Amino acid sequence: MTENTGTGNGMTLGETTIARAVAQMQRGGKLRPVYELSHVYSDTMPLSPFAEPIGITYKPTEYLASHAGNGEVLTGQLGSQGTKMDALGHFGYRDADGRTLYYGGLEQAEVKPTDDSPLLRLGIDEVPPVITSGVLLDATLLKGGSLSAGEQLTERDIRAMLENQRLRDLAPGDALLIRTGWEDKWSDGNPDPADTAYYRAGPGLSRDAALFIASREVACVGMDVPFLDAVSEGYLRGTAQAPADAPADLPFIVHHQNLTQAGIYQIHNLRLAELAADRVYLSATIILPLRVKGAAHSAVRPVAIGGPYDTAIGDAA
Repeated sequence: MTENTGTGNGMTLGETTIARAVAQMQRGGKLRPVYELSHVYSDTMPLSPFAEPIGITYKPTEYLASHAGNGEVLTGQLGSQGTKMDALGHFGYRDADGRTLYYGGLEQAEVKPTDDSPLLRLGIDEVPPVITSGVLLDATLLKGGSLSAGEQLTERDIRAMLENQRLRDLAPGDALLIRTGWEDKWSDGNPDPADTAYYRAGPGLSRDAALFIASREVACVGMDVPFLDAVSEGYLRGTAQAPADAPADLPFIVHHQNLTQAGIYQIHNLRLAELAADRVYLSATIILPLRVKGAAHSAVRPVAIGGPYDTAIGDAA
């Protein structure tokens, strides 16, 4: 048995969230289907401009007596590409006195004292197994289609989706999953995976939405977008502005709010279209990051277990 050693809102995970997850798995007295929420990991998938590219070399078959063995070599910044989770130590900020601070007021020397040190605190190895109730909000229903680059989902939008989908309010320890439709731009087999429409921009959350979500003490927020912050076309190249609600010195305000203030883990690049198509608005959601000592990220393979949601009775059909 592993004790919950999580930090931030990882501390909301435990017996209560597991019980909610089990209830979704067995809703109606029968087991529910399993949905894959991650993209297949490859060196031709879209690659983040903020991380080193990855490479996969497939080794030739090796023989020992009558055995045949196969393997591969993975290189690059593996935890920062594909469907991945941010640890709280991924982001810090400088205060008015010039100190670099992290979640809980931890200082740079306590978290990462030297350039080549691992995260001594707030690393991905401190994230507990996420076994909880997943709440899917489908912004494409609210907006009448996929969101555009730089478009923000506000607190009003979050509240409207909860109401329109006849969902309960967000609860401590939930995994909040938000579909924007940006996932449709994800494609594999790219000749230049570092130059794709998917990573040039994206929709995201507004500052007030992040604050509202934080007030509900969810464990994590995952979206089908590259950044979670809204990024307009041209912003990454310096030809467009950050969102109007982001302070000039904190342009990635949603990252700042989630990771340094609220203690909410972030999951990027989810696959949510299938879950949304089947109206699986409540599910048992399981997200297991690799326990890489002192790392700021991890590739993850989230799954959701649940059935169609009957909005007439507010429960799983």
